[in-house]
Amino acid sequence: MNARFSTLLLAILSLGLIPAHAEETPLNLTPYPSSIQLGQGYLPLAKDFHATLSRTGDARLDAALTRALTRLDRQCGGILRSQNEPMSGRATLTLEVAAPGEAIQSLSEDETYNLAVSQSAITLTAKTDVGAMRGLETLLQLVTLQNGVCALPVVTINDAPRFPWRGYMLDVVRHFEPISEVKRTLNGMEVAKLNVFHWHLSDDEGFRAESKKYPKLTANASRGEFYTQDQLREIVAYARERGIRVIPEFDMPGHSTSTVFAYPELGSGEDIKFVPNVYGAPRAALDPSNEKVYKFVDDFVGEMSEIFPDAYFHIGGDEVDEHNWLANPRIVEYMKKKGFAKADDLQAYFNQRLLVILTKHHKKMLGWDEILTPALPKDIMVQSWRGEASLAEGATKGYTGILSAPYYLDAQKQSQEMYLADPIPADTKLTPDQQKLILGGEVCMWAEQLHDETVDSRVWPRILAIAERFWSPQSRRDVADMYRRLRIASLELEDVGLTHIIGPKTLRRNLIASTDSEVIDTFASTLEPVSFGERSDTQHTDALQSLDRMVDAVVADPPLRQQFAAEVNTLLTSPSKEARELAANRLRHLFQQWQQISPQMQALALQSPRLNDVGPRAQQLSELATAGLEALACLQAHVTPASEWKQQKLAQITEAEKPSALIRFVFLPSLQQLIEAAAK
Repeated sequence: MNARFSTLLLAILSLGLIPAHAEETPLNLTPYPSSIQLGQGYLPLAKDFHATLSRTGDARLDAALTRALTRLDRQCGGILRSQNEPMSGRATLTLEVAAPGEAIQSLSEDETYNLAVSQSAITLTAKTDVGAMRGLETLLQLVTLQNGVCALPVVTINDAPRFPWRGYMLDVVRHFEPISEVKRTLNGMEVAKLNVFHWHLSDDEGFRAESKKYPKLTANASRGEFYTQDQLREIVAYARERGIRVIPEFDMPGHSTSTVFAYPELGSGEDIKFVPNVYGAPRAALDPSNEKVYKFVDDFVGEMSEIFPDAYFHIGGDEVDEHNWLANPRIVEYMKKKGFAKADDLQAYFNQRLLVILTKHHKKMLGWDEILTPALPKDIMVQSWRGEASLAEGATKGYTGILSAPYYLDAQKQSQEMYLADPIPADTKLTPDQQKLILGGEVCMWAEQLHDETVDSRVWPRILAIAERFWSPQSRRDVADMYRRLRIASLELEDVGLTHIIGPKTLRRNLIASTDSEVIDTFASTLEPVSFGERSDTQHTDALQSLDRMVDAVVADPPLRQQFAAEVNTLLTSPSKEARELAANRLRHLFQQWQQISPQMQALALQSPRLNDVGPRAQQLSELATAGLEALACLQAHVTPASEWKQQKLAQITEAEKPSALIRFVFLPSLQQLIEAAAK
């Protein structure tokens, strides 16, 4: 049965011990609503369950309700059958939705909803279809189990997002992602209540969107991997059905090597012989002194505007290699005539010209930090990759912005770190009016080391922690509870098609050519990948690199980190002797398991060329397990080991902290804590 069914909650419900405040109740809601009032008892979802709309629903709302009922049927069984049988009496679920919402979803779309569950009925009230969708996700997360019967706690929820811009950026340039991956990404975003899909469609390494006006962009610069215009429209429609906006990014004037390769006359004199398959070189830039460039941009933006209806158009604008311009005598002469002292002035001029084109096509400019110059009006939007300070600086100057810097998933940050980072920190110096200019944030995933088999495990479920930061009240910062709910929601994400759980497990089975994967699964549970930057420096990953090593089969911020830390903390700090003994027994079992699988893992490493670099890591795991067992023995016997023992074990940890095989252990800080406690 789905792990969402919390027997603990139902035990509390049955005893009538529901607390007045949600903070004290283990509800499995992610992101957590802004206001919850729990009542007494629960509503069983009986076989006569029926859902109705208080008005004639449009196709989008009908489809959203059908998706919700299908998932509810997977949780409870019989829901779809009862829904299609004649209704006797009152509907179990009534959706009271005032209107469909905006024809083209925007920042002002109303996503609020009210959800009221009594012991006999459920009422979901929203002003728009999008608000109803958000409420349906919360409703599904409330489902629990009571003596073998699906049930909902009696509850009243009034909910609204903290920020109107809650985005996710997916890079499909460095490694192309098929339509199926984009769709399951949007399925996950619907669960997470994210509402902006930022589609990074062009860069130095390729051009991924079909242009019929400039066909060489994909014919010459995509390696045959691109989305047709029909597929682009398909994704826009699929996203809208889920209350998600789609904003394309086409980089200009920098990160334009693929564009210049396709159309050399648009470049700044670079001699581009090929589209690079590795990040960083060569880099070309559009020539701001060339009128042909503005004709190209006008035609292309106009063409894409017919496909992407959103008001915003992302132009990139970052990391322009100024040497491309300064090495061209014609461009330098142009700068002198215009009175431009530096390359930044030339880029500001380009952006001014670009803004006129965007406005002509009814688009607003969105770009990375580098577009923030006094030369541009206040109605542009800045996406900050440089950090909170850069975002705040823009707000003090009157520019709207969104934050991305702390939310780069490719950096392999822990969910905790990203969860506590805030677009508007509690100690902000911004005035209330300036704070209103910060519209939210976007999670970013760059794809140098991703493909469709591994991308989900690098994104989900960590992105849910950031989604909660964008949706829930700023004061909600309980890290332990966030992780508890994250693990439960992870199963829900799998249920809507994401492969973040099965994908790595499938790859591990493939690595050992066996369905008996317990040894490698246990080994993988102790590990996480290094950051993309560290991997690129070591492996020099390119578009042709096979992403099928152990580093690709482990997940970021795995559960063992928190589980191990909790056991060590209980052992060292709990006032309960029984709790300490249980923690010690669980740790002992874990260490013994590591010792047992270590030689088996080393043997597997010798058998496979794709595992030949993990043997030393397996040996280290055995040594660290031995250190843990010795520490437990000292603590249990109240014996202080010799001083050289501590130094030897800490040296082992120091050695194990060094990157090796592009993977690192996740439990080392807590193991060090255990060793130091034993040595006292």
